[in-house]
Amino acid sequence: MYVMTMISRYPRQIVGFDVGSSVKAQTIQRIVDEAPDAQKYYTDGGMVYLDVDFIRRHRRNVRDKSDTQLIERVNADVRHYIAGLRRKSRCFFRRIETLKAVLLLFINAYNKFGDAKRRWRDYHRGCGRDFCFSHIHFV
Repeated sequence: MYVMTMISRYPRQIVGFDVGSSVKAQTIQRIVDEAPDAQKYYTDGGMVYLDVDFIRRHRRNVRDKSDTQLIERVNADVRHYIAGLRRKSRCFFRRIETLKAVLLLFINAYNKFGDAKRRWRDYHRGCGRDFCFSHIHFV
């Protein structure tokens, strides 16, 4: 099972996702079409992205992960916080609809938490990671 996500750099939020048994250009195209427009779309060197129309704003990074490190961090958060997506886990989703519902709930909380952190940092300059709330408050 593949979980495909699309991330906005600022604000740092998950703006699109889908789940499928394989990574297909049609699925990625649907995510791109339903997400807000972006100035640039960054992907890794996967060949599937060549068949996706990014409206001439695509940057395919085949040499390193410098443009895709944010998506890798967010994907790590998704795997960390959703037990059924952890590697070496005994938990798994029996139905794709269940996985989609869990992802929708997680993404909603993740985006609200990210927005609250951004607003907190704007108001409290230099606070670092000292917040008066955690991600649990947004579930």
